[in-house]
Amino acid sequence: MALPGFLRTSWLLVCSLLLAMVGLVAPARASEYKQLPPSSPSALSEDWLIHDAKRNLLVLYLQGYHQPAHAYYQWVRVERDQSFPLSFAAQPGLSLFLDNQLVFSARTATTYSLDLSQLLPAQLAPGTHLLAVWQPDGEPALASFSGVSVSSAVAGLPRAQAGQAQPRFPGPQGQNVYLGLLLVLGLSYGAVRTTYQPGLARIFQLDELFGTGSDQVFLVKPAFSLLNLLLVVLFALSFGLLLTAIHTDLQNLPLLRRFFNVPETAIVARVVLYTGLITVFVFAKYLYINIMAYIFGLQGLVNIQYREFLRTTLLSGLFLPVALLLYLSLNASYPRTVAWAASAVIGIVLVGTVLRVARTLHTYASLLNLHLFAYLCATEVLPLLVLLKLIVFTY
Repeated sequence: MALPGFLRTSWLLVCSLLLAMVGLVAPARASEYKQLPPSSPSALSEDWLIHDAKRNLLVLYLQGYHQPAHAYYQWVRVERDQSFPLSFAAQPGLSLFLDNQLVFSARTATTYSLDLSQLLPAQLAPGTHLLAVWQPDGEPALASFSGVSVSSAVAGLPRAQAGQAQPRFPGPQGQNVYLGLLLVLGLSYGAVRTTYQPGLARIFQLDELFGTGSDQVFLVKPAFSLLNLLLVVLFALSFGLLLTAIHTDLQNLPLLRRFFNVPETAIVARVVLYTGLITVFVFAKYLYINIMAYIFGLQGLVNIQYREFLRTTLLSGLFLPVALLLYLSLNASYPRTVAWAASAVIGIVLVGTVLRVARTLHTYASLLNLHLFAYLCATEVLPLLVLLKLIVFTY
């Protein structure tokens, strides 16, 4: 049956409307919006964050809305094998931090160019870290921060104005730990002095120490005794404390890192490690001297040489706690000066021990003898050069 004209027209309109509605709804479902995951911050952004103290949050810094701050933050992704160039103008005191660890501090007002991946602290794993820029007496020049390549940044600036950044680490951390260990060291020396007062008097007799006679009491006494063992451990503890305080991290040596993996922040563990290594070195030197004396045919000098080495080592251990105490007291005000002074103290201890041993051996046999001089170089000078390279000049 044929439909009337107006009904047919109405039916066509209804069908058209239904088709149009289906066409509109279906694409809307297919193109449903999904937020993309945030991209990894692999380069420096122009957006900076500031700390909201009330909410304890990092919020986006809006110039003209927020008050200028001393510190600004930004999330960055740092990989050790991927360059992260950074160029900026700095006033004296401007510092960069990665996860609250100081990695750079500007000493002069100039433009610096650096590779952030080279400043990543060893204890921080590669990945996303919080970069902080801090100006203690003002606000950093955020507009000068850019991620241009280091070479182009330096080439585009006058040579007198471009400065190559160098990593700088904070002063000794854990002052209470160092002072506590110093207190233990002082009490230990006091206990040894009270218990073994006659023995200590024989070791540190000034007339024998600076005399030239060959009948000195200490040089004819046995080198291995309970008193000497205790004093060697205390000397090793003093030396280990000083090494740890001035950040002379022996674990930078690949061979040592294979056997010992002690983090830099574990102060007590590092002190114990260094104390053990130094104690082993002091007693292992007796075996080394015996071997070299057998090769050179000078076995008669072994006991005299080792006892003098032991006496000089134990005497120097009395001054190391004083050097460490001065270092901890002055490091905050004169970090560079006291670091050099502490390294000089270590160098004096090592060189002075060799000179003292050579002087004592000269009283028993002339060092003008080429054979004896070669023996002294093999047993004292060569180990001295190795220790100076590892402990002083490397750092």
